[in-house]
Amino acid sequence: MDTTKELAPGTPETQDAQDAQDAQDAQDAREAQDAPAALPGRWLGYTAVLAAAVMDLLDSTIANVAAPSIRTSLGGSYADLQWIAASYTLAMAVALLVGGRLGDMFGRKRVLLTGMAGFVAGSAVCAAAQSTSMLITARLLQGAFGAVMIPQCFAIPREIFSPQESKKAWGIFGPLMGLSAVLGPVVAGILIHADLFGTGWRMIFGINLPIGVAALAVGAKFLPDVTPAARGVRLDAAGVLLAGAGAFLLVFPLVQGRELGWPAWTLVMLAASLPVLAAFARHQVLRSRAGLSPLVEPSVFRKRSYVAGVAFAIAFTASMGGMILTLGVFLQVGLGYTALHSALTTAPWAVGALFGSAASAMLMGRLGRRILHIGLVLMGSGVLGLYAVFQTAGASLTAWQLLAPLVVGGAGMGAIFVPLFDIILGGVEPHEIGSASGTLQAVQQLGMTLGIAVLGTVFFDVLNTHSAVAAASVTALSTTALTALAFALAFALPTPPPRP
Repeated sequence: MDTTKELAPGTPETQDAQDAQDAQDAQDAREAQDAPAALPGRWLGYTAVLAAAVMDLLDSTIANVAAPSIRTSLGGSYADLQWIAASYTLAMAVALLVGGRLGDMFGRKRVLLTGMAGFVAGSAVCAAAQSTSMLITARLLQGAFGAVMIPQCFAIPREIFSPQESKKAWGIFGPLMGLSAVLGPVVAGILIHADLFGTGWRMIFGINLPIGVAALAVGAKFLPDVTPAARGVRLDAAGVLLAGAGAFLLVFPLVQGRELGWPAWTLVMLAASLPVLAAFARHQVLRSRAGLSPLVEPSVFRKRSYVAGVAFAIAFTASMGGMILTLGVFLQVGLGYTALHSALTTAPWAVGALFGSAASAMLMGRLGRRILHIGLVLMGSGVLGLYAVFQTAGASLTAWQLLAPLVVGGAGMGAIFVPLFDIILGGVEPHEIGSASGTLQAVQQLGMTLGIAVLGTVFFDVLNTHSAVAAASVTALSTTALTALAFALAFALPTPPPRP
């Protein structure tokens, strides 16, 4: 049927359309009446939500720019550089499984402010760290509280705004997150270069203190209190411990194995991660059968498309996370760039991602799953372009030679992010959406952690015996292989129906 065809007045189709419009208008009026539109100060309170999301986004990548400066200041090994990035995402991967549930149990505002306070405290410890081990511990704290904080940022707008206001709120949220992604590495480079009050790299964490304290004050005063949706629900502490133990047993040997010469116990840890993660899965099944609330709804893993989506998310985010870390280290350690020069050199990747996201948002309804394949082709082409520059220019390469590959690769990455959740969750039942989306967020963080661990290990292993250019080249090829794996997995994802 041609949806653009005008309907003649007085026809049954016209009457049906008018009835449908009247029903929709009535529904919108009821929703506007029921929504907490009269809550005072909610827009000012929303700035606290935005501040929390910006702080998390910045701190998930900001340490990549500062890693060489941190190592110069505190000492430590290359494995420590991996842990400074991986500890944040590892803690977030595990804690995200409970972050949303805590908001349901105790109220979004209370949990947001608690998470923000813990995040600010972790930032203060990061800024004051006297050793890499102290910094890594503080980064774990940051990641855990960030995972408590972030799910509330997505839930609060739905609770405090009417449907029409909610659209405006998301219209602010999306571009601000994109701008933060673009400016994050640049801000890190500027802060390190400025060396404010002699703090050097410490200010990339210290900047969270005034922002976080101001956001806490505004949120406490102006964010409305909403009744918790799930009072009396018990948290699955055993599930959290099993998930955390399994993830740690998997990631720790991948990061430390190379540094320690791969002793037998690291291989034992890797092998032990599988039965521990299997025990976690079994525990979730038993909780679900007993009528208790699981961290992960087991039924979603009986859907082939969702399982393929989880595998896709791991491969995609692993390729992204590992490449971002190793590229920043390569420019500073291998080529002698300053932190600011490195940040400005890699900024085109984020700029490309911003444009790729915008294009994907406009095309995803028409292209469906194909937008993922297009994005992966662009991303893979960009990474192969980096490999070509490494091979042809060697150690004498310039930032201008990296510009085109970074823009193309970033555009591909951005094109994948926008439709990713919609497509992977396309085959999930409505009652499974909450658990499936929360699990997918956690899996993305785990994929980032694995990428930092695996690709970082490849990079530093080659760096020990060959040139920095050789290490960057091998890492680029490894990233391309992960991108190709994601390309193959994408064929198993559900194809959403075309829409205008």
